[in-house]
Amino acid sequence: MEAGKLDRRVAFDAPKKVKDGHGGIKNGFADEADATKVWANFRYLLGGETVQAARLAGRQPIVVTVRSSSQSKAVDTSWRMRDSDGEIYNIRSGPVPSDDRLYLEFTVEGGVA
Repeated sequence: MEAGKLDRRVAFDAPKKVKDGHGGIKNGFADEADATKVWANFRYLLGGETVQAARLAGRQPIVVTVRSSSQSKAVDTSWRMRDSDGEIYNIRSGPVPSDDRLYLEFTVEGGVA
């Protein structure tokens, strides 16, 4: 893949325990300042629909390619991804190195987070 094809800015948010405002702690994600921000390429796969709470919900799987780095190698399925439009994606698999090991691929899913 050529660097010019990495044309989408994304942020990966690490899981973090956060205060819930009532004296307790809940699962959340790291602040914007702590996010891992990288350039990425999106390759959309065939989407589908599932039934959730007696309603159809659309799901859009996407293969996201980023440059391999120590930061991107730390990302796993417990993290989440955001694009520049603020859309949130669940990370379903990855990181999977490319054949030349210069890039990592993640399978993410939109419409579920």
